[in-house]
Amino acid sequence: MWIYEKKLQYPVRITKPDPRMAKLLLAQYGGPDSELGAGLRYLTQRYSMPDCRCYAALTDIGTEELAHWEMIATMIYQCLRGACKDSLKAAGMDGYYVMHGKGIYPVNPDGVPFTSAYISCTGDPIADLHEDMAAEQKARVTYEHLMTMTDNPEIIDPLRFLREREIVHYQRFGECLMIVQDLKCKKKVVVRGCAK
Repeated sequence: MWIYEKKLQYPVRITKPDPRMAKLLLAQYGGPDSELGAGLRYLTQRYSMPDCRCYAALTDIGTEELAHWEMIATMIYQCLRGACKDSLKAAGMDGYYVMHGKGIYPVNPDGVPFTSAYISCTGDPIADLHEDMAAEQKARVTYEHLMTMTDNPEIIDPLRFLREREIVHYQRFGECLMIVQDLKCKKKVVVRGCAK
């Protein structure tokens, strides 16, 4: 199904260690509104979409979220690269370091591990699409908050790209919601996820 291109969707080139930002970026790596949560949510929800266009949109966006997860992992890795133990301790990452070294592990900035409880799937396309639109807005706000926490353009630039993608995803989910609501109003027959 997927073809892996061995490059990031958008370049990440952070040249100076910044363990404090690495810790904050964990919000989008393993937190409840993370790229991982979004990717898994959309790839799970797609099966209950009553229209091929919506199924395809959730597949596309879910796949893109996994690419964003890879970008966040790269940002965390680059922020930790070359960091000394004193800077890790000062950033409050000493506990993380003891358990994971400089490896990238899906937790939030407080060290709470990622859980499948973050993945919402009701089987109701309208409820799920509303959840998806809310998730994209929460991710957009998280990126905006992250951008206020640094003045490093090497970190801000990819964060800005990721924030803009959240806006596009929100719009696409809005289009899917209109499709599903229109289908519901017309009471079309649904066969294997495609409207007939």
